[in-house]
Amino acid sequence: MAFKNIQHFIATLEKEGELIRIKEFVSPELEIAEVTDRISKSEKGGKALLFQNTGTDFPVLMNAMGSYKRMCITLGVNNLDESGKQMEDIFKQLSSPKESFTDKLKVLPMLGNIASWMPKVIKGRGECQQVINMNPDLSKIPVLKCWVHDGGPFITLPVVNTKDPITGIRNVGMYRMQVFTEDMTGMHWHLHKNSARHYHGYKKLNQRMPVSVVLGGDPVYTYSATAPLPDNVDEYMLAGFLRKEKVKLVKCVTNDLEVPYDADFVIEGYVDPNEELICEGPFGDHTGYYSLQDNYPRFHVTCITHRKDAVYPATIVGIPPQEDAYIGKATERIFLTPIRMAMLPEIVDMDMPAEGVFHNIVIVKIKKEYPGHANKVMNALWGAGQMMFNKVLVVMDGDVDIHNYAEVFKNIIKNSNPNEDIYFSNGPVDVLDHSSKRFALGSKLGIDATTKTNADSFNSDNITITPFINKDKIKEMFPGVKDIRDFNSINLPLVIITITKDRKNHAFKLANELVGEGLLTNFAFVLFMDHNIPLFDMKDVIWMAANNIDPERDCFYINDKDGDKQYGIFIDGTRKTKKYDGFTRDWPNIVVVDDKTIESIDKKWDKLGLGAFIPSPSLKYKALLFKGGAVAEEE
Repeated sequence: MAFKNIQHFIATLEKEGELIRIKEFVSPELEIAEVTDRISKSEKGGKALLFQNTGTDFPVLMNAMGSYKRMCITLGVNNLDESGKQMEDIFKQLSSPKESFTDKLKVLPMLGNIASWMPKVIKGRGECQQVINMNPDLSKIPVLKCWVHDGGPFITLPVVNTKDPITGIRNVGMYRMQVFTEDMTGMHWHLHKNSARHYHGYKKLNQRMPVSVVLGGDPVYTYSATAPLPDNVDEYMLAGFLRKEKVKLVKCVTNDLEVPYDADFVIEGYVDPNEELICEGPFGDHTGYYSLQDNYPRFHVTCITHRKDAVYPATIVGIPPQEDAYIGKATERIFLTPIRMAMLPEIVDMDMPAEGVFHNIVIVKIKKEYPGHANKVMNALWGAGQMMFNKVLVVMDGDVDIHNYAEVFKNIIKNSNPNEDIYFSNGPVDVLDHSSKRFALGSKLGIDATTKTNADSFNSDNITITPFINKDKIKEMFPGVKDIRDFNSINLPLVIITITKDRKNHAFKLANELVGEGLLTNFAFVLFMDHNIPLFDMKDVIWMAANNIDPERDCFYINDKDGDKQYGIFIDGTRKTKKYDGFTRDWPNIVVVDDKTIESIDKKWDKLGLGAFIPSPSLKYKALLFKGGAVAEEE
């Protein structure tokens, strides 16, 4: 369904019991984010929040897409598989053989529907231009500072519009924007993104780059800006398909870009590619860690237009789960269809766990047809669009439910030999990946957990292992070992060991010692984590481990005292330092809020109308902090 504007969306959420209005003053500096963090981590993502008293003329809408139900409302579906199914039906109708004139006529209504979803530029002013400010002042908008070590306030849901300087093809993306002055922000587009390519095109031409930033309107615009579309596919066409109504665009006031008619705010301006870059960040990011300072282009604001009843939409990212987990789930379900139809028809299903923060962990189920089929899928996905950023890829087959993670892990143990069915590759990684040896370049790990046949190199039915660990002796001999958790009681050959690192290559040396002394044998996976990580919450362990490894560097095998390769793979999921690991890049801290903000929200909670008291999630995670601010200091 198409929402007329964000007010229509808010009214719909309220009617569905999915929105809470907060009338008490809550500050855009840290407090709104802290309230939202508590709600977004509650059961099923909590409710959407409309902060009506922000110290400005504009309310702030938070967590609007932060549940499965609200994501479905955003897209106008009953479940997130519907849009993918609709896309699949279109593919099939257009690509099926047309043997008769009647068959060809049947396609015409579909072609008419597709044409009706194409964006259209209309004449005159839009609702987004009811108020025009030619003396722009970003301080009048309630831009949030979300985390204590953020470099400043950041616009977190900007729909950034640019055009290729040669072809004129539009790109609509989402890139955070740090506010520096009343009329200047940073523009954090990563080197792999389309708008960054446009930027370099303007630089070659020695021309200013027009940019217009949209906030609000139909929430499907926001979703479409995050979608992993192929190059040169218009995001507003995707928005038209999802809302089943074309996006009406109007020309901006101070540049020639077009923006949605019904947007709440439009921030117009330009980037000068010849201008000196500005140091942007840190920023508490969706990885749950700070992305650290770096140099990015300056965006100069020439005009701000907005609706008279404008609402400022924003989001908070950080330790999962947050609102972005549900946005990612929509992408997983919608874009499974084009991956399957255009590239890998053998794919049956796909899952991106929230703990994998989009790219770190992906689970794929295929219809296996031959030996090495899983490897073929791994290589294809690692070369496809934003899947090139994936770090850990698990491939399965059969009737396993890949959305049930306990079942997934049992299937990995059943169907894969860690000494034979784990594969490594190298390539681009997300620029936010802090553990890779080099910026934006690292390694990848693939696990072939498909059912093996006699034609495969390994048949899991022939393997019988009996895990053994002597916890008391390990703790007695190695004081640096703080905690040990095994899963022998449920027949999973996995052990997690937390350590206080005090020597070079600590995890590798300890693994050799444990095997050499016969204190640990026959575990398929042995994971080392830092001493301050509690082992009772496996979701947090997986989230941190996936963030902290460069697979080729941190996954290794150990030979036993006879010189034979010990069964199982060891994984160093600890923080890497220069002192103990020769790691020369800065290592970020996780994102938590300060005690003062926690205390402030605790005191005003009863006035917020949010129901039973919810303690700050940051209290749970403060133990995971290292010394320092956004950058963790060497200990």
